Amino acid sequence: MSNFVAELIGTAILVILGDGVVAGVLLKHSKAEKSGWIVISVGWGLAVTLAIFAVGSISGAHINPAVTLSIALHGELPWSDVPIYMAGQLAGGVIGGIFVWLHYLPHWKKTDNPELKLAVFSTGPAIRSTWSNLLSEASGTFILVLGLLFIGANEFTEGLNPVIVGLLIVALGVSLGGTTGYAINPARDLGPRIAHALLPIQGKGSSDWSYSWIPVLGPLLGGAFGAFFYEALFLQQFSILFWISAAIILSIISLAIFKQYFKPDNNE
Repeated sequence: MSNFVAELIGTAILVILGDGVVAGVLLKHSKAEKSGWIVISVGWGLAVTLAIFAVGSISGAHINPAVTLSIALHGELPWSDVPIYMAGQLAGGVIGGIFVWLHYLPHWKKTDNPELKLAVFSTGPAIRSTWSNLLSEASGTFILVLGLLFIGANEFTEGLNPVIVGLLIVALGVSLGGTTGYAINPARDLGPRIAHALLPIQGKGSSDWSYSWIPVLGPLLGGAFGAFFYEALFLQQFSILFWISAAIILSIISLAIFKQYFKPDNNE
């Protein structure tokens, strides 16, 4: 199996189980309706675990363009493989979104709120504020990449790593996910969002393309900074890219604070 196919399958599994649990919680007349954020966070953690078990031995189960970018920046993936990985991940996200639509087919018509329908496929902010939302996605992915590098630097019983990574996703969900729904993965958000835009979902509204760049750019920035931060502080390898990425993150932090405290009435 090629890396492209492996990443496609792994990301499709991730989205089927992850978006599937969101659909179960949000869509009307689902037996899991209103079971809450904890169920969603646990569902996403288990989705990641199974996806890693499925294709980890083939492609490494990045299943996330931000992870692929950080691993390439860390020097553990040839740059020529990056587009192949990312294309597979995006395709898997679209396929996973289509699968969830089919599985919950009668429930779309029964659910009146178009925002809930979109939330099954992709993330959205609890409070819409561009720079704070971008910061949330960047910081969540920063912690994700650091966590993955920490896990990779330790030896566990064979087969345990996917479970540890799954627990990391649960921890991120319950601790940092409440602001934007913790996409922390461009393919997990953009792929299903494309599916939402293309599918004949009954009563759907906008795919919210004006927000869609945040769960793409934020994770890529946060993932890259996570890789540089790990190399700088734990391996004592300070590069110019570390300082550039740190300056970008500090700029986002400054803009988020400025927006909140000096222009509080103009939230997007």
